[in-house]
Amino acid sequence: MNKETRETSPARPLEGLLVVSVEQALAAPLCTGRLAEMGARVIKIERAEGDFARGYDDAANGASSYFVWTNRGKESLVMDFKQPADAELLHALLAKADVFVQNLAPGALARAGFGSDALRESYPRLITCDITGYGADNDASGLKAYDLLVQCESGLAGISGVPEACGRIGVSICDIGAGMNATIAVLSALALRDRTGHGAGVSVSLFDGAADWMSIPYLHQVYGKGTPKRLGLKHPSIAPYGAFTTRDGNDIVISIQNEREWQQFCSQFMRRPELGVDSRFTSNTERVRNREALDRVIADGFAAIDSHEALSRLAQANIAYGQVRSVAQMALHPALRTWPMTVEGKVLQMIAPAVRAPWDAGHFDVAPTLGEHTDLLREEFSQKRIGELA
Repeated sequence: MNKETRETSPARPLEGLLVVSVEQALAAPLCTGRLAEMGARVIKIERAEGDFARGYDDAANGASSYFVWTNRGKESLVMDFKQPADAELLHALLAKADVFVQNLAPGALARAGFGSDALRESYPRLITCDITGYGADNDASGLKAYDLLVQCESGLAGISGVPEACGRIGVSICDIGAGMNATIAVLSALALRDRTGHGAGVSVSLFDGAADWMSIPYLHQVYGKGTPKRLGLKHPSIAPYGAFTTRDGNDIVISIQNEREWQQFCSQFMRRPELGVDSRFTSNTERVRNREALDRVIADGFAAIDSHEALSRLAQANIAYGQVRSVAQMALHPALRTWPMTVEGKVLQMIAPAVRAPWDAGHFDVAPTLGEHTDLLREEFSQKRIGELA
């Protein structure tokens, strides 16, 4: 963001804070990208070959969709901190930093002399955030932790999909969750520092985030009657709650949450009020127990009408519903908000931030090219180091 833009934009909550990140792929860049959106200055440390997410695809005007999503508004500094001169430069950066985020393999930075505990001893106000796959202190810590692997290891894939097969959740949800958890952790540590004056070490892992989301299936398995079965677009413990196909081939998901809604659905949508007093369907427990018969009856009702009629009846009955949309249809959704962003010299409409805030700029800053700010940052922080030593 240039000076003129800063002066005309609303004040943002993290302005004046410096974040240094040794990051790659998705989880850490997403965290620091969120911090950048809140106004922090984020310096991204990259190897000479760059963050490998730069090469994941070329869907965004020739640039990587992953990279432009998570790295907008940052500065890119290429260095090799295993070399003495660059190690000194990294220390000069960290001496001024408020937050240090990293997601290299467990122990990699400690071996290079930049472990989180040691850094906080040297820089007591520094907040360090370590992002790992499985934590740093257990028998799984050494496993490579790409998103799909963690989906499988955590059981997420085991409860997703259809009865015949497990399914991958269609986005990198474990990486995204870790990035969001890291953002929460950093903001919490910043709030604590405001009270105590001291930095703190926080850490998150992809597995911990996924395991947290698995709390309900876990409790069912360990203390209940077993893990819910894979049901595709159906809910394991509420019925009817799932997808049904209309005469013109569109899938609509409906959700019945209570007996009043069930009666309305039977009389106003199905136009069969007798179903509301059918002994097989008089409570959610009975409907789940008799799900196969229930689904056949409802499927026949949907199959007899087209989408327009189905949506009209659902609205009239005040029944919750959602259309199963393709990505192309989602891109035209009336609730979708987008902001412009320049990528490779052309403007893309990117999905707007999920949090709406007074400091919204209405547009995104650009993502940096590899090493774009290296010379300027070397000059800036080398001069600061020289000034401190003088």
